[in-house]
This record gives sequence, C-alpha cells and structure tokens, in this order.
Amino acid sequence: MATKTDIKDRKDVSLLVNTFYGKVRKDKILGPIFNSIIKDWDAHLELLTDFWETQFFRKGKYLGNPVTAHEKVDDMTNRTITPEHFGFWLNLWFETLDELFEGDTVYIAKNRAQKMSTMLFMQMYQHRSK
Repeated sequence: MATKTDIKDRKDVSLLVNTFYGKVRKDKILGPIFNSIIKDWDAHLELLTDFWETQFFRKGKYLGNPVTAHEKVDDMTNRTITPEHFGFWLNLWFETLDELFEGDTVYIAKNRAQKMSTMLFMQMYQHRSK
C-alpha cells in the first residue's frame, strides 16, 4: 500500500473531488439529489476543484457563491434537504479524505467542511422563510 501524503496541490484536490463525488453519485441517499440537479458533471467537478483549492490554499480561481447555489438546490428539491443529508455528505467526505491523504490540509478539509455544512444548512433554512 502506498504511503499517504498531505493534499499539496490542485492535482491532489482534483483527485479528492473526483473520488468523493464518484461516491456521492452512487450513494443511495445523496446520489438521487445530486444526479437530478447536476447536468454537466465534468464542469461541476472542475468548479468544485476550484472551490476546494481556494479553501485549502487560500488561492485559486473560485468566484462563485455557495450559499446562493445551495439555496437554489433546496428550492429545486422542494425544500426537502435536511441536516441528515449534510451529515451523510460529511461522513463520505471524511471517509474519502482518510482513504487518500493524511496531514494538516486533511484536518483543514474536515474542519472547513464541517463548519461550512452547518452554515449552509442554516442559510438554506433561513431562505425557506422568505
């Protein structure tokens, strides 16, 4: 078995994102949500690689708004997304990180995803009252 290393560059971020979303797409709970919303997976994976590269290294080309994107997804799914969905997502994220990498950036990846998931769900929930 190969020795795991930390997430060092865009190539590593791309491996993480592609491996993780490969699992998400097949997941019996998350897959139907993601597969019904995302029509161009290649473009979406590139966008997510941009996003996480920016998160991990504080440099990159992501310029989107994840709050607005998740509010739209919540609307498109008739506001059926729950905190449990975010929990399933986080469990897969942690599992994929631990399978592929180890190190300080892995800790950052887990920490940011955990904080972000809480914030995104709260923003979606507040958006529902509008």
